[in-house]
Amino acid sequence: MAGPPMLQFDKLSGSEKAAILMLAVGEEDAANLFSRLEIDEVKELSQTMSLLGRVGSDVVEKIIGDFAERLSQAGGVVGSFDTTERLLQRFLDAERVEGIMEEIRGPAGRTVWDKLGNVNESVLASYLKNEYPQTVAVVLSRIEPAHAARVLANLPDDFSVEVVMRMLRMEVVQKDILQDVERTLRAEFMSNLARTNRRDNHEVMAEIFNYFDRNTEARFVASLEERNKEAADRIKALMFTFEDLLKLDSAGIQTLIRNAGNDRISVALKGASEQLKELFFANMSERGAKILREDMAAMGPVRLRDVDEAQQFMVNMTKELAASGEIFLADNKDDELIY
Repeated sequence: MAGPPMLQFDKLSGSEKAAILMLAVGEEDAANLFSRLEIDEVKELSQTMSLLGRVGSDVVEKIIGDFAERLSQAGGVVGSFDTTERLLQRFLDAERVEGIMEEIRGPAGRTVWDKLGNVNESVLASYLKNEYPQTVAVVLSRIEPAHAARVLANLPDDFSVEVVMRMLRMEVVQKDILQDVERTLRAEFMSNLARTNRRDNHEVMAEIFNYFDRNTEARFVASLEERNKEAADRIKALMFTFEDLLKLDSAGIQTLIRNAGNDRISVALKGASEQLKELFFANMSERGAKILREDMAAMGPVRLRDVDEAQQFMVNMTKELAASGEIFLADNKDDELIY
């Protein structure tokens, strides 16, 4: 009895070609490729592989030849959102492609609610103020309370109060209603945000400049000031330096001290202003401050490079602690503290 017919090259789907190519490269290379795929892609590709049956050597050769030819014709490859989306559309349905592209284009997060937690509160409020209060109430009930509070503060007064009243009266949200809200957010908000949510170039450059040592930073700033003083001034204003730790309140300094450790602090403070040194000493126990002063005196001269590295370490730690909400970093007049 004849076996099942072998697959023909011109009738293969994109998923089947990928599965055959994966089988052809061998176990070691296939394992390496699998490790770079998402779990859903691994499942789909694995299922396709398990259903392939017998594939003739001529088909395998054509697939490998076709793959090599595509690469050689391109003279290299260009990775972009558009090229990735076109490729996915060849072997996935439109809804799945949209979901994947939303994931890689939009804010970080596995679900819509995770993503909303990474959207700036003013941006989210600007969108929600045009929705029904009940819809906004559902959205704010699903995100972190701290983020919901910031969004409410950015909504028009009368509207925000109406939202609060809806939240107070809200019972268990039915599953189909929740799914409708998710679909709306994904289709109307997340997709638009992915296309428009672009960071200010000066902010990006300020973060890059933060990682320079002080000599490199001074060189770039001086050169930029000669060519575009306005841009240089904006970048300097956005940069967070070691001396900006003066913006921390007492609780913030104490949290930083606990996380950084005396070895880092003693080296970093060797290059700090007297005002910043005193801020650290004042937020330590009398014994702790005495030990730190003695450590700094005992170490003698310290290489500038070591001071820069220690200060950069503490700047980065400060940003991480601020991002996680463990410390408060005042960055404008509205953030000033009142005692």
